[in-house]
Amino acid sequence: MRLRVEFTTEPFDLDEAPGHAVAAREVIEAADLDAVDVGPFGNTAEGGSDAVLAAVDALLRKSLGAGATRITLQVNVIEEGGA
Repeated sequence: MRLRVEFTTEPFDLDEAPGHAVAAREVIEAADLDAVDVGPFGNTAEGGSDAVLAAVDALLRKSLGAGATRITLQVNVIEEGGA
């Protein structure tokens, strides 16, 4: 099964990326995922279910540990080979 995760971390800082956002980006970029898109207002990544779920666990733990006060997260099942 393939999954797509979309997430944001808060609080926002428009001047520079806060530590919790950097931690989330590092987790997603280091994970065995594909179609990773990291942006200032939202982030997405796709991959196999095991890889996405492991990345979500690490993302939550590291972002909260780095000061996130809210993490908005959505996980969708996607069709194999498509977006």
